[in-house]
Order: sequence, then structure tokens, then C-alpha cells
Amino acid sequence: MKILKFAVMAFMLTALVSSCKEKQVDCTPVKKEIQPVEQAPRADPGQRNFGGNISATPNAPRDTTGMAERMRRMREEQNRIRTVHFNDLSMSDPFILADEATKTYYLTSSGGRQYRSKDLVMWEGPYNVIDLSGTWCEKAGFAAAAEIHKIGNYYYYAGTWSDHSEIIQAIPRRYNVPHNQTYLLRSESPEGPFVPFSVTPGYDYQPYEWDCIDGTLYEEDGHIYMIFVHEWTQLIDGTMDYIELAPDLTKTISEWPVTMFRATECPPCGEMNSLGEATFGLKMPGWVTDGPQMFRTQTGKLGMLWSTWGKERYLQVICYSESGTIAGPWVQEPEPFLANNSGHGMLFRTFDGELRYVVHHSEGNGPRKPQYWTVDDSGDKLVLGKQIIVK
Repeated sequence: MKILKFAVMAFMLTALVSSCKEKQVDCTPVKKEIQPVEQAPRADPGQRNFGGNISATPNAPRDTTGMAERMRRMREEQNRIRTVHFNDLSMSDPFILADEATKTYYLTSSGGRQYRSKDLVMWEGPYNVIDLSGTWCEKAGFAAAAEIHKIGNYYYYAGTWSDHSEIIQAIPRRYNVPHNQTYLLRSESPEGPFVPFSVTPGYDYQPYEWDCIDGTLYEEDGHIYMIFVHEWTQLIDGTMDYIELAPDLTKTISEWPVTMFRATECPPCGEMNSLGEATFGLKMPGWVTDGPQMFRTQTGKLGMLWSTWGKERYLQVICYSESGTIAGPWVQEPEPFLANNSGHGMLFRTFDGELRYVVHHSEGNGPRKPQYWTVDDSGDKLVLGKQIIVK
């Protein structure tokens, strides 16, 4: 009887969603105020930790001593446009658009600002190129894993914004899950301003009740997809998912996201507590998915670079689609593509036609800094070359 009841409820929900889409009515979920709960145990003194600290006690203020200082320095830097050598940049999640129209390289990262270069050595910035007016993202400010794509006649800016004042799920003894979404902005120029254009301001491209980050754009057979992370902090076993977007990218047209794989399918991926890694100052068990980036080798093999945590802390890993399409199935490589606390990388071609891999790396507890590597995509699998020492 319970199974029948759930089946009927599922059918009614599906019918409602379909009806909303057919009639083009507002299907935005009704937001309910969720009270915070006690979270996971606090990290041990001196324990390795990522992302500042959150108190395990409900309604207690967030302790972001280290993060607050980094944010203060970042804001100071962001208000001063300058020319800086590549080796002097500090950033997480670097992404480079090589724009043929302007013969300029555009570098974005977590933080959301933009650097510009003609030679990949000297970079000018950071420029504020986005306008979030009229959206919930405006109060979030900080954009994580920002990237710029050229699709058709427009440039699209994808970034992840987090509203920690809005809890979408309270998981006892684990985490008060904030509203995290990858949102899209658009411009006619790679230098912005990038502005909202979605069907409604602040439109959630992913399900509102999902904790989603690191969305990237991918085109296949005339269809445009957003591939994103469904966070391990909510699921325990993080997943990689995709949705199909409308041709004008104003909204999602998928009935529901499709899960591509889970973190535990990747052999190098380790469990965070077992690795001794804390997150936001909390001991949360789980397996991480992070930073998807799609590519095709010269033989037509479809692959994905993504990141997780393992024995050498942050890792760049890789997987390939057996079908050659986004539908997969996706098979994980048994060894990391790049270890040693490095990850969240992507591929781009220089204006000379050379394929390059840009990634961030951190020495010990030092800042994350970008690196260039050579790569070979002439076979069925991507082969890592040597780090390029920039002089």
C-alpha cells in the first residue's frame, strides 16, 4: 500500500511539473523557512581544513577567521587594476577562454574577477565584469569557479553563488545546507558586462532543493548542457549530473537532472574523515566530486576532467564515456591524472594551436596558484606532459 501511495504521489508530481512546462507558468518551488540544526563535530585543533569554519552549534556565528582575512585581501586586490606576472597570481579553479575575435586570453577563477593577457605571461586585472542586480546572487557576491564560454553570438559567464542565510536542508549531526546554484550571465563581449538574462531573475537552473556547484557548459549534437556537481556535503557520496538547457540558455528544459556517476566509482577518491580532512571546520564523512570539464581527444573520445580528494589531498582525475556521448556510461581511470594537491583544471588551445592544461596547485598550507602543463590528446586518452615554467 505504501509503495502504491508513493507511486501515485510521484505520478502526480511528474504531471504537475509537465503541466507547468506546457503552460509556461511559474514552477518555482515554494520556499520554506528551515531551522538550523546541530552539525557535524568540530575539527580537531590543527586538523587540515578547507573553506573556513562553521560552528557545529545551531545559530552560532560562523568562525571565518582565516577565510575572512583572505576575503579582505582579495577585496583590496580587486579594487586595484594592475599588470601582474603569471607566477604572482593566487587563485583557485582557473579557467581560460582563448578568444579568437580579440586574440586575448581571459582568465577567471573563484572570486569571479577577470584577468586579461596577450601572451599568457603578463596579466592585467582583476576586472569586475558582472552585474547581478535584481537577483539573489547579488547579496552572495563571491562567485566560485567562474568561467566564460562563447556560444553562438554571445559570451556566457557561469559561476556558483552561495546564500548561507538561506538553508535548503538541515541534516542533523552533519550540515545546514545553504542555497548553492550555478547561475548564468550573458554579454556580447568577453569583457562584459555580463548581466542576467534567464527566464526569471535569479532563476535556479538546477533543482532548488539540491546543493549544486561548479556548473560548466557543453555542446553536443546541437544540444547545450550544463554539467554540475551535486555536493557531497548534502549527499555523502557526491555525484556529477547534467541538465539540458533551452537553445537560448534562458532556462532548463530537462525533466530532471541525469546522474553521470558517483564519487565512490573513482578508485583514487578517498573518504574525507579517513583522509583526515575537515571541511568548513567540520568532520563530515563523505566522498567529493568537484570541477567538471569536458573534452574530446583527436580520435573523438569524450572525456571529463574532474577533481576529488585522496591520499595526496586534492586530485585531478579523469573519466571517459564508453558511448562517446554525454549519456555515458562513464568509466573512471584507476590513477589520478595529476595529484600532489592539484586540481580543478581545464584545457584550452593557444593562438598558436598548442593544447594547454591550466590547474591550481598548493604547497602545504600555502595559497593555491595556477600552473600550465603540456598535454597530448592525439590518442584515445589524454596524456599529461610537463609543467611549463613561466619566466
